[in-house]
Amino acid sequence: MEVVQVLCMKGGNGDTSYAQNSLLQKKVISLTKPITDEAISNLCCNNFPARLCIADLGCSSGPNTLFAVLEFVTTVDKVHKKMGHELPEIQVFLNDLPGNDFNTIFKSLPTFQKDLQKTMGAGAESCFVTGVPGSFYGRLFLGKSLHFVHSSYSLQWLSQVPRGLESNKGNIYMASSSPPSVLKAYYEQFQTDFSMFLRCRSEELLEGGVCKECCYIWELLAVALNDMVAEVKCEVEKEGSFTINRLEASEVNWNAYHGEFCPSDAHEDGGYNVAKLMRAVAEPLLVSYFGDGIIEEVFSRYQKIVADRMSREKTEFVNVTVSMTKRG
Repeated sequence: MEVVQVLCMKGGNGDTSYAQNSLLQKKVISLTKPITDEAISNLCCNNFPARLCIADLGCSSGPNTLFAVLEFVTTVDKVHKKMGHELPEIQVFLNDLPGNDFNTIFKSLPTFQKDLQKTMGAGAESCFVTGVPGSFYGRLFLGKSLHFVHSSYSLQWLSQVPRGLESNKGNIYMASSSPPSVLKAYYEQFQTDFSMFLRCRSEELLEGGVCKECCYIWELLAVALNDMVAEVKCEVEKEGSFTINRLEASEVNWNAYHGEFCPSDAHEDGGYNVAKLMRAVAEPLLVSYFGDGIIEEVFSRYQKIVADRMSREKTEFVNVTVSMTKRG
């Protein structure tokens, strides 16, 4: 079965949904906000378009989707007010794979518009939101139609399962016991996909447009963080359409409630929090292959394994963020 057909976060607003278990992803959006603000500010200062087109690729569903949009739009509003310019009309495209729960996003739009009105007043009427289903490893938009492209925690998902994984016995992904050939297969697939992503965005962005992405590094590759940052830089330079403005690494604790108020006693258990996060992300994919009969048992065991590991060592996701400008 094709990845594009089965990959999606768990929809709805239930207890195990992505909407209820994506605080960590929200933290990453906030963590990289200074880079986003800088990119949008530079874009607005150098260009004064009457219409501004923004795309969020891999938007998923739940509160983070429109939280990110609110951040984009309010930043544009602040920059234009500071410079004494009239706010442009803003078209926001929300993209994800066809299986994404777009309905939950659309049902949240009235609340989003109210939040926007509180922040921007009459300027809120200048913002328009549209859903765009499809893979970002292909063309999604008209040529030279976008000013700003954003993607957060999406590019670590590959377009397909790498070839040559027959030797990866006993594993469903990369693991400490995986042979070097398996790591090489995953890395080469990432190279192919990232190159295609850059090529497509270079065709869709206007000259001077900005592309900003943040993804987390697979655990086994995080030990070679400096090498991975260098490889991202190498791939961007090899593709040749973009100039890198910022390329940075950051860390965030596995437990989204680390240092935060815990809404219940259960949330004080780091293993519980991480298990719910991973279930919201991985359940649809696992169900497509194994059925739903094993899900409760799998994540019950996973919670205990994660809790044990977190009690013995520092556990953090390593993120790489890159901000780039489309060359002329």
